[in-house]
Amino acid sequence: MSATVYFSRTITPEKVLELYNRSGKVLPGRIAVKLHSGEKGNQNFLGPDFWKPVIDKTKGTVVECNTAYQGARNTTSQHRQLMEEHGWSRNFNVDILDAEGPDFELLYPLGKVIQRDFVGKAIQNYDSMLVLSHFKGHPMGGYGGALKQLSIGVASSFGKAYIHGAGVPENIWTSDHDSFLESMADAAGAVIEYFKGNLLYVNVMKNMSVDCDCCAVAEDPCVADIGILVSDDPIAIDQACIDLVYACQDPGKPHLLERIESRNGIHTIEAAAALGYGTREYQLIEID
Repeated sequence: MSATVYFSRTITPEKVLELYNRSGKVLPGRIAVKLHSGEKGNQNFLGPDFWKPVIDKTKGTVVECNTAYQGARNTTSQHRQLMEEHGWSRNFNVDILDAEGPDFELLYPLGKVIQRDFVGKAIQNYDSMLVLSHFKGHPMGGYGGALKQLSIGVASSFGKAYIHGAGVPENIWTSDHDSFLESMADAAGAVIEYFKGNLLYVNVMKNMSVDCDCCAVAEDPCVADIGILVSDDPIAIDQACIDLVYACQDPGKPHLLERIESRNGIHTIEAAAALGYGTREYQLIEID
C-alpha cells in the first residue's frame, strides 16, 4: 500500500503551512517540533523565519538535542546560547531534550543492529512530534532527511554516539558503515513506536549542499531548489526526495549524487522499509 506525499515546487513559509494543513494530520496533545538548530558558522540551515508559520500553527515547542562532537552544540549551555543567537529562543519556546540526565531509553526489539535508543528524558513531556527536515547531503549518512532527523536528531548526545557506533559508543567514527546506517533506521523506528505514529514530516529541498547543517564549514548549495514535501510516512518522504534529485536536470546533480551514493545513503531507506514502519511506495500529489 502506497503512502501519500504532498509536494509543491513553491518554497515559502506559507506553502509549508498550506501543505501541513493539506495533509489533514492532527497531532494530539503537547507537540514537539524537531528541527535543526544549525551549527555555528553554517550558512545553509533553514532558520526561524522560514519555519515560523507552521510552528505558530501547531503551538508546539521547538526541541533539539546536544551533539556528540566538539562544536557550539555539544553542551547544554553552548547549545542554548546558539539557539538564542540563531533566533529560535526569541521566536519560540525551546527545549533541549537532553539538557539534564539521565537519558530516557527507548526499547526497540525489532531493531536489526540496535534494540534500544537513548534520547533526552524531556521527550516524555510530549505526545506527538512534527519533524521539520532540511533535505541535503551529509558527510557520513550520504543525505539528511526525515529518517536522520528521527534517529541522530532525536538521540541524546550519548545516543548519537551509540547510533554512530552501531551499539558501541566508543566506535563512534569507526564502526561498520552499513551497520551505522541500519542503526539509524532502528533508532528512527524506536521514536515512531514511542509516539505511536503521532508524527508528521516536512522535508524542504532548498539550499542543498553536499554537507549537513551540522557542519560549521559547509560547501555552498550545488543543486537548485526543488520544493517542499509533506507526509506522515518518513520512508516515503525521503524516497520521494531522492527520486526528485535523480529526476532533476540541474548541472550540480552529479556532485550531490556522488555524496549520496558513495556513502550508500539509500541503505538507510532500505533498512527502514525492512523494519516495516513505512513504505518506499508513494503517490506524489503536486500542489501549485
